[in-house]
Amino acid sequence: MAEKRGRLIVISGPSGAGKSTVVCKAIEGRDDICFSVSATTRKPRPGEIDGREYFFVDLDKFRDMVDNDEFLEHAVYVANSYGTPRAYVEKRLSEGMNVILDIEVQGALQVHEKMPDAVKVFIMPPSMQELERRLRGRGTDSERKIEARLFRAREEYELATFYDYIIVNDDADTAAAELSAIITAENCKYELRKNFLNEVN
Repeated sequence: MAEKRGRLIVISGPSGAGKSTVVCKAIEGRDDICFSVSATTRKPRPGEIDGREYFFVDLDKFRDMVDNDEFLEHAVYVANSYGTPRAYVEKRLSEGMNVILDIEVQGALQVHEKMPDAVKVFIMPPSMQELERRLRGRGTDSERKIEARLFRAREEYELATFYDYIIVNDDADTAAAELSAIITAENCKYELRKNFLNEVN
């Protein structure tokens, strides 16, 4: 039997686009998809287990990993460092799992440069007006933070020219069906399955 290798699925989109809902609906009932586990310098929260929620490392270890090019992408967020370990992703892909990586556009660009065959999906609301409505509907952000998120969304739209697919999340079930279909179709590409042709003899 020809070896099956998974695909790395990079998901991005502005805050308020509904990425988490779409992804969770898309992978429901599928056993061929897992989430990537990031490394972080922040301390574990109660109930978190090393290697499950995150790989918890100290700052010196994180810096060594950066120096040794062990991350597909990395960034600093609220005084803590986060990164996607290449070894973990490669291990899961080699096991035939499709690995989902939910990251911002800058991180996705880093992954694109190191793994250009990664499948990049940008999830967005149908309009900026709808995005603003959703952000206000949360009731959790100040006016200043809402304005900052809208400004950031416009920046992300301008940078998102290297993605392979765009999903417009007007309806979460429809968007999830599209994402699931993309993952399935990507696994059926000729380049990934041409070795099966050699087994007919």
